[in-house]
Amino acid sequence: MTQSLPSIGFLGLGAMGQRMAARLLSAGHRVTVWNRSAGATANLAALGALTAPDPASAAREADIVIAMVRDDDASRQVWLASGTGAMAAMRPGAIAVECSTLSVDAARHLADEAAKAGLGWLDAPVAGSRPQAEAGQLVFMVGGAETVLSEARATLGAMGSAVHHAGGAGAGSAVKLAVNALLAVQVTALAELLGLLARNGVDLATGVSIVGETPVASPALRAAAASMLAGAFAPLFPVELVEKDLNYADRAAGGLAPLTQAAGAVMRSTMEAGWANAHITAAAQLYRANAQDPTVDR
Repeated sequence: MTQSLPSIGFLGLGAMGQRMAARLLSAGHRVTVWNRSAGATANLAALGALTAPDPASAAREADIVIAMVRDDDASRQVWLASGTGAMAAMRPGAIAVECSTLSVDAARHLADEAAKAGLGWLDAPVAGSRPQAEAGQLVFMVGGAETVLSEARATLGAMGSAVHHAGGAGAGSAVKLAVNALLAVQVTALAELLGLLARNGVDLATGVSIVGETPVASPALRAAAASMLAGAFAPLFPVELVEKDLNYADRAAGGLAPLTQAAGAVMRSTMEAGWANAHITAAAQLYRANAQDPTVDR
């Protein structure tokens, strides 16, 4: 006899959540969705999702509840808010999965609350942006018990190409913050160095092509360079979210992360320059005065 798929409650339908929930629907899951702005549920309802007025209602009948929201505060509200929070409504033995990028402390606090409620817990943030979410190619970094992950692995697999167990509660969040900090350090360094090249008369496309063929250039760095040269800053990873994650990473490092702190300062300067909602690569705009290159004009 074929075993039925777990029923899903999905909380948070931003750019990523919309696409992740759609993947679960296409895989055959029964999905109940909630979003703070109710209008965001319309597209998923048209695909067959049920809609709920609050997180508790979305979670009540679900085997697995997944959240994908902005930050620690939003996560705390959807899981723990009095009267509407998902955890208090979930049935014992159900699994809470937090896919948002949170601070390590917040992830561990929620894990403790889940344990008190008799729930399974996974912090399972993702690597990838909108195209990967739409294609089901996200990479999950998971913290929590292996036994709980074994129950949820197939569900995560419907949204991603890889599911990595990082360790106990909070480990997934720690690894995700490390990934985002490493990306931000590379991108901010590249933005600065494009200014250096242009200021010294090097054609930017030529200089970037040469650097891109050397062992120091990662795939992420090459993609960032292409974005900067094209002046294409569609918000796949918006500056204001990068800055939030760098703050969390610095906190997780106990303040002993000077490169992370420096990248955070660049992100804040980029926000102050009016690029808060642009892609992380908009940091290149800070060096326009040095570059004097039309491809990085606003």
